Amino acid sequence: MKLIIQMPCYNEAETLSIALTALPREVEGFDKVEWLIIDDGSTDETVKVARENGVDHVVSFTSNRGLAHGFMAGLGACIDHGADVIINTDADNQYNADDIPKLVKPILDKEADIVIGERPISDIEHFSPAKKFLQQLGSWVVRLASKTDIPDSPSGFRALSREAAMKMNVFNEYTYTLETIIEAGQKGLAITSVPITVNEDLRPSRLVKSIPSYIQKSIITIIRIFVVYRPFRFFMTIGLLLFIPGFLIGLRFLYHYLTGDGGGHIQSVILAAVLLGMGFQTMLVAFVADLLSTNRKLMEDVQFMLRKDSAQKSSSIHSEKN
Repeated sequence: MKLIIQMPCYNEAETLSIALTALPREVEGFDKVEWLIIDDGSTDETVKVARENGVDHVVSFTSNRGLAHGFMAGLGACIDHGADVIINTDADNQYNADDIPKLVKPILDKEADIVIGERPISDIEHFSPAKKFLQQLGSWVVRLASKTDIPDSPSGFRALSREAAMKMNVFNEYTYTLETIIEAGQKGLAITSVPITVNEDLRPSRLVKSIPSYIQKSIITIIRIFVVYRPFRFFMTIGLLLFIPGFLIGLRFLYHYLTGDGGGHIQSVILAAVLLGMGFQTMLVAFVADLLSTNRKLMEDVQFMLRKDSAQKSSSIHSEKN
């Protein structure tokens, strides 16, 4: 059994050595533990620091492509290097590496495919009230969309089995945290969480540059999640919100018309027609979006089979070299 711990990095030279020093080289249940970093177009000495601290594998981008791209590239590389379980953690040493055995245990015990580290959000002093609220809101939306009970969806400290990693797809360029949980719920993967501890804050968050920006990007992320993973419910809800008022306004006009007072309510006819038309068209979009969603799921099944075949070939090549 091989465990690979991956870290997405973007200009992390100042904190990377601290985070790497804390990582284990031995974890119960695994014969081998390796480290991998994803250099997301860093312009400092991130890669040099990683090499000096014994990182086994480096995935490099020539330009900054964002956290979500880095996460997915890391998973692909870990699979190619024969990982049976993958840990994702941050290069700013936010998460306590001593919790890694706790994080992988449900996977080793065959109780889960994905395990999320649950931070003590309410006790983290450097989280502002606004950020704490948005963390809770995001987690609630994810639980609603994914039908899971993960209390800390934005946590980046997580473990994935090899098969779960091969099934992941991230469409959002901002972050992978919320979307992967919803995807796991959609695909029937067993997902759970374990309580973890966090370390002292070493630098400001790269994702939360400002509260207004974080709110804007979080809202966009949540909307995109529903459009991609709950398209029928999303568009049907909007369609009904338009159609029902239009229908009621139309009934109101019909009542006045039948009672001989329809002449002064022409505006109601126009408004009812507009709302009914928009509502009906949006409901039609819901059915089309649902068909596209079904097609996407079929394509992802094909993609999984291709990834599995490619991973088996890569593992065989690495085994022969070793």
